[in-house]
Formats: sequence, structure tokens, C-alpha cells
Amino acid sequence: MSHNPIAHILLVEDDKNFGEVLSSYLEMSGYAVSLATDGLEGRSLYESGQYDLCILDVMMPKLDGFSLAREIRSKDEHIPIIFLTAKTLKEDVLEGFRLGADDYITKPFSSEELLYRIQAILKRSKPATDARKEQKEFTFGQFHFHYPTRILTFDPGGPNEHKRKLSPKEAQLLRLFAIHLNEVLPRSEALTKIWGEDNYFTARSMDVFVTKLRKYLRLDPQLEIVNIHGNGFQLIVKDKVQS
Repeated sequence: MSHNPIAHILLVEDDKNFGEVLSSYLEMSGYAVSLATDGLEGRSLYESGQYDLCILDVMMPKLDGFSLAREIRSKDEHIPIIFLTAKTLKEDVLEGFRLGADDYITKPFSSEELLYRIQAILKRSKPATDARKEQKEFTFGQFHFHYPTRILTFDPGGPNEHKRKLSPKEAQLLRLFAIHLNEVLPRSEALTKIWGEDNYFTARSMDVFVTKLRKYLRLDPQLEIVNIHGNGFQLIVKDKVQS
């Protein structure tokens, strides 16, 4: 979202009235909000959308906030999460932070306080993401990728350097993988950005290009494009995270 100031928030709160009031307040403050009233609905909304921040109530029917956070964290290590709770138990607070919470707010709280906390968290998390979205050159494993010329270079050192010019769609897809390195690239994001729409036919086309990229990257055994079932793909560097 480097050029779009509107951040999209997933709010999961089982008190419907409170959730609607909070959602309206955040929307009036300039955010786009998707509201779910239980953990399962929250999971469904998360899987079908793209969010900049999640606000999760801890005590919820069907799927509690901690369990939902675990599922979200398994798909995206970096998305900020704020827990809302009526409890002040130290164990709960510690569990929230163990799950990678960015903040923890005990009810009742002032909407203004929540707003300031959201602004602070988004300010911390956005610069690195935005910088990567503007990036034109990438290094991952033993590959260097220059997006403007679409040149992918395999350089393990010595005389084995290998250059390949990618097709425009291959280059666009590899750039998205590189921007999301070691993170999930949602299938819907790639389809709408590169193919312009998300349907059965564009999805099959994308699978063909993913197969091609897998073949090119096979030269480096530390790199792998893995399927994340029901969500998308992930380009991972097996030994360590590289930028």
C-alpha cells in the first residue's frame, strides 16, 4: 500500500454492538474495516482478504482469539495483531505476547487510545514493507534479479554464472515473490496485480508460471516455492532469511 493511505483492519469481536461502534469509529478515523463476530468468521475473512492489521477479541465462541492468532501467524509472521480482552490475567497477557501480539488492550478502553496504538503500530510496520514494494533489484539465495531488465542471474561464484531473461509475466511474478520473500504471497494478490482478475482460468495460468519459476530456481537447492494450501505461495530461503 505504498500509495494508498487507507489501511485495512480485520476486527474480530463477538459483542456485535461494541464491534459495530468500534468499526464505525475506525472508519470515521480513515481506516477500512472488516468486522467478524466470531473466530471462524474472522478466519474466513482473513483468508479471503488482505489486511494491514488484526484486532482480535480473546474470548470468543467457535474459535478464540489466541487460536485465530496462531492460524494467522502460521500464514503471515509480520502482520500486526492487537488483542482485546476483558480479563487482566497476567497469564493471558503473556500468552498473547508469546503468540507475537504487537499490543494488548484491556476492556473498557478509550477508542482514542486504541486509535493512537494502531497509528503507532502501523507506522512501525509500514516503512520496511513500502521500501520493498519500491525495490527494483533483489538478492535471494544465489540469485540476483534485476526487475527493470527482467534479468535473473544465478551466481554461485566461480565460472558457473548463468543469466536468463524472463518474460514480462515471469518477471512480475518473481518480483512479487521477492517482495514477499519468506512470507505468503496470497494467490488473489498475484492474480489481480498481474492478470487483472482472479478466476479459474487466470489461476491455472499462474500455476504454469509458478512451475516455470520453480524450474529456474532449482539451480539453488536452498530456494523453494511452496504451496500454502487455500492461500497462495511462498518463496523461501531454507537456511536463513535474506533480503
